[in-house]
Order: sequence, then structure tokens, then C-alpha cells
Amino acid sequence: MSFFIHEKGICDSKRVGSGTRVWAFAHVLSGAVLGEDCNICDHVFIENDVIIGDRVTIKCGVQVWDGVTIEDDVFIGPNATFTNDMFPRSKVYPESFARTVIGHGASIGANATILPGLTIGQNAMVGAGAVVTRSVPPNAIVVGNPAHIVGYVNAKDRKDAEKHHDDMPVGALSTKVQGVTLHRLPKVEDLRGCLSVGEFEKQIPFPVKRYFLVFDVPSAETRGEHAHHQCHQFLICVKGKCSVVADDGRSRQEFLLDSPDRGIYLPPMTWGIQYKYSPDAVLLVFASHYYEAQDYIRNYDEFLSLIGNTGA
Repeated sequence: MSFFIHEKGICDSKRVGSGTRVWAFAHVLSGAVLGEDCNICDHVFIENDVIIGDRVTIKCGVQVWDGVTIEDDVFIGPNATFTNDMFPRSKVYPESFARTVIGHGASIGANATILPGLTIGQNAMVGAGAVVTRSVPPNAIVVGNPAHIVGYVNAKDRKDAEKHHDDMPVGALSTKVQGVTLHRLPKVEDLRGCLSVGEFEKQIPFPVKRYFLVFDVPSAETRGEHAHHQCHQFLICVKGKCSVVADDGRSRQEFLLDSPDRGIYLPPMTWGIQYKYSPDAVLLVFASHYYEAQDYIRNYDEFLSLIGNTGA
């Protein structure tokens, strides 16, 4: 096994993968585990209870404290800060440190701060300078202090969907996400107001057994974040607006629902997310099945495994 330690770097660990490079003034303590082909840049400090996967890049000035796991293909920007104690005191040591996990393929921007015990989901993107106080879902893009979700990685620009909506006639429009369709529902306008209508198994493409309403959602909150084994869903924002991300495990696309005559169909085995709710938003969801807890898939890695994919 061959790895490189700069003459001015210190690596006390014997568990270092082939091809890993530790550069000048970096210090890796003896208990740390480093995978293959990692790049540990100048002035990085890695404590003992740290696990680092393969092909991880840690840029200059980062300290990785006890209790941190960094999975494969992660990028850590310069001067990013990990913490492992919510209430630190000098010479007072907790019995154990909360585990912080950075999921595979995630990126942490320069000068970001990660509070202890959080999970940064796979492929997530933490913006430069963000202060992350809550776990970040897979593929989410977060910025700010406290960090909040502003988008999802590789979701198509929703302006395209808005343009299609404005131009499309009554009917359905296919999307790049397998089985997901956008719908323009019939709308009647006159001096008395407006009326929009949809018929089950026609405009709404399945028999409906249940509906639910989502409302009074703080704009920072994200709903959904799951898929279904069998249940079909049809979403209409009957008041206000919200954004919907649909993901089939290979393609991901974001859509804006901002009118009662616009809907989106999510078939089974589609990972669905709703966020960016306006304060007055009311989201109406029709479902093909009664509520069954076992029909939900709430872990994105499990979802990818079920559809036979290892990443998106």
C-alpha cells in the first residue's frame, strides 16, 4: 500500500489508503482512518475518532474533530468548521461525541460551519459560509445562517416548466422524470369568478381513495421527502404557490405549482419533495390508496436500492 506524506506533514495513523496524499503542516492522529486517493491539504488537522472514505478532498485550514464520518467522494472547502460539542467547556469532556455524517458525494463550501450530530445527505451542497443547524436532505442545496434549502442538485430550471405551463393547452405534458406528468386542468372564467375542474381517471389519472391538505407551512420547511411503493399522487396548489421536486433516481426536475388549474402527477416509486411554500399556500393532494405506513419509503438510499441505482 503506497501513500504520500509531505516531509512537513505528520501522519500518526497506520490506516491510510493507497494513493492518499497528506500535505505540509497537516496532522493526522493515530486513530483516524483515511481511505484511498484522498487529498489532505496544508494545515488540516484530523482527530482520532474520524472515518474518511475514498477520494475525499479536504482543503486547507480544516479541522475534523472526533465523531465525524466523511463518506466517499466528498469535497470539504477551505476553513470549513466541524463541531462535536454543543456546550463546550475547557477541560470538560463529554462521555461520547454525537456522530456527524457527511454523505457520499456531498460538498461543503469554504468557511461553512456544521453543528454536531447532523447528517449531510448524499450529493448535498452546503454553500460557502453557511451555518448548518439541522440535517440536510440528500441532493439539497443549502445556504445562509441558519442554513436553509434553496434548491436541489441537478433539478432542471423550473422556468422551463413555468413556460410550458403558460403555453400548454388543457391536458398532460411529459417531463424528464419517468412517469411524472404536468397537467393543465380545465378552467372557466366569467364575471362571477373562476372555476377549475378535474375528473377522476380522466384529468386525474387514477381512482382516488384519499385526499389531504397541506397548509400553514413555514417557508423554511420542506415536506414530502419520500416515495411510495404503490400509491399514486396528484398535487394541486389551490392557493398560493409551492415548488415540487420529482426524482426517479436517475433524473430530477423541479416544478412550480402556482394556480388551481395546474397539477402534477407522481406515480409510485417517485421520490417527491415539496418546498418554497408561500405563506398562504394550500396544497391539495389526491392519493390512490388509504394511508399505510409500510407503503412509504423515507430513506433515499433505500429508494435508490429498490430501483436498482446507486446514485443520482
